[in-house]
Amino acid sequence: MTKCIVAQSGGPTAVINATVAGIVKANQMNPFYDKVLGGLNGIEGVLQERFVDLTDMTDEENLLLRQTPSSALGSCRYKLNRQKTEDMEKLIRIMRKHDVETLFYIGGNDSMDTVAALSEYAAAHGITDCRFVGCPKTVDNDLVITDHCPGFASAAKFIASTTLQTWYDVNVYTRQEVFILETMGRDAGWLAAASCLSEKVDILIVPEVPFRKERFLELVAEKLAETNHCYIVVSEGARFEDGQYLAAGEAKNDGFGHAVLGGAAKYLENLLLSTGTAQRCKTLDLSSAQRSHATEQSLTDVTESFELGMSAHMRSCDRAFTGKMVGVVRHPGVDNYDIDFIAVDADKVANFVKNFPVAWLKEDYAGITDAAIEYFRPLIEGTPQFITKNGLPVYIKPYYLK
Repeated sequence: MTKCIVAQSGGPTAVINATVAGIVKANQMNPFYDKVLGGLNGIEGVLQERFVDLTDMTDEENLLLRQTPSSALGSCRYKLNRQKTEDMEKLIRIMRKHDVETLFYIGGNDSMDTVAALSEYAAAHGITDCRFVGCPKTVDNDLVITDHCPGFASAAKFIASTTLQTWYDVNVYTRQEVFILETMGRDAGWLAAASCLSEKVDILIVPEVPFRKERFLELVAEKLAETNHCYIVVSEGARFEDGQYLAAGEAKNDGFGHAVLGGAAKYLENLLLSTGTAQRCKTLDLSSAQRSHATEQSLTDVTESFELGMSAHMRSCDRAFTGKMVGVVRHPGVDNYDIDFIAVDADKVANFVKNFPVAWLKEDYAGITDAAIEYFRPLIEGTPQFITKNGLPVYIKPYYLK
């Protein structure tokens, strides 16, 4: 009997569960594995042998899983250490104990590093009966090689919609108003840039372009003098020219050594008020809403996330397939948006960052170019038909709570 495990890691997204649904559905259509197990709370839970059987998931549960936000299997911030192999040895023992051949790991940069580390360990020790496959997800959209990451488009759609709607709210008064919206994006400005799809952003501040305080104050003053209103979008990872974040927690305690960010919008608010540049400011930190607002799913996004899971399962039917991440490539030069799924070595993705192209940014924090808009637009198209009850969407009960 052979089995596979599906597990999720890192920050969740609005469509991360669709990849799980795709793997399960693919195995029901082509039962390469006798059982599909869900690993609860990522690699941390797998090491504790905490599993749930997903094999015979009903069609209704599969549909509900695709529209359920966050990580239905639970997540973790657990980092494997290549120099300390106890976890890897234990994981191999657990996989063999439960007749598990393949571990599908759904996550971002650090999760792809886990896939790469496990694959390297297996290769170094002649282990051929345990395989590791990465499935990307990250709202930050900062994984290299893949054209985009499942989860990003839905977050981008939510941010652009929120920008548009709050712009209307901000502009109802004749009095002076500065509104500052903060998005996620520790190292890359993809999410903040997506706000410009609203065509309402006056000033865009992203990590790729150093923040120049004096020029920022000049631009805000000019905009207020012109219209009495200014709409600003800032990425949480915005930095000064010396590389320091506008705002960051002192502790590096997210489990992977990354600075805990948040407060960039508040920094800008305090700067504008303390210098007298603005009389009043409002701030909105989208925080977890941008990655968990599943009713703002992009149809493109949830469909691709599901199909990526199916592609990962199909490719794993080749027993030589391991140490890979399944990614997305966009067809160039076609009138209609279309993609293919590709497989790349996980170690070519792990620990690299895909920044938002500086060439797609207008000068003086003035937003994004037409090339960026052409990239974004097809990703946010369409809205799924949600199953609802009593006016609210229906979600599955998370497996880690059952």
